[in-house]
Parts: sequence; structure tokens; C-alpha cells
Amino acid sequence: PPRSTLFPYTTLFRSRAKIGTMVEARVPLSLQEGYHVNSNKPSDEYLIPLQLTWTKGVLEPAGVVFPKPRLEKYQFSPDKPLSVFSGSFELVAKFTVPATAVVGPAAMNGKLRYQACNNTMCLAPKNMDVAIQIDVVK
Repeated sequence: PPRSTLFPYTTLFRSRAKIGTMVEARVPLSLQEGYHVNSNKPSDEYLIPLQLTWTKGVLEPAGVVFPKPRLEKYQFSPDKPLSVFSGSFELVAKFTVPATAVVGPAAMNGKLRYQACNNTMCLAPKNMDVAIQIDVVK
């Protein structure tokens, strides 16, 4: 199997954000052809959801917007469609810039957790580092 099946177009995002506002960071992703990942709300509770989490930093995480998943049937689940993402898609991470934020460059580090599967098997779950760079302005 391939070493990695999910590829971020970039792990570094740059943006400007004013103190006291909300900022969005777009995280574009692309899956190797023939693979899918479970959506953030998988069809069964035993399936591993796609998750994006952030370590404590200058900005305050305010949620992640996921694309609309596709319902697809596979050989291993012919009766029940699975809620998945495949191909190229984008996550949007939202952050608030607290009043206590210091003006200047700020970094937020996160982890993307996923399990890539094809039509016949699933690979081991993985964690991928994601980083964004925000220039905090007054």
C-alpha cells in the first residue's frame, strides 16, 4: 500500500486577522485516486471520523466546517452506504482572535486524523500535522 494516501496541498496557510475578529483558514486536501476517508460524521460509530484538532495557541479554535459528504456503497458494505470524502476537498478551520492576542506573526499547529480506505481494505489510521500562520494586526 502507498505510504500516504491523503495529501494536503499545503500544510502552511497565511492570513491576516484583526484582534477581536474571526478568521478562517482553508485546508485543501486531496486523496489518492481510488481511496476515500470517512466523513466527520461516519455512517457507523465504529468507523474512524475525519477530525481536525488544534493545540493551544494564540488563536481560539471556533470550529471546523466540513464539505458535504458523499454517500457511497462499497464491496465490503453493499447494503449500507458510507458517508465519505474522496478526490479533492477542503476543510475550513475557524478561529477567533482574542483581545489578548499580541500583534505580529502567530502560528497554530493541528492534527488531521483520518483512515484511508479503498474498495477492498482500510489502511491504519493516521495523524497528519497541519500548520497555519496568521499575522495578527490591530
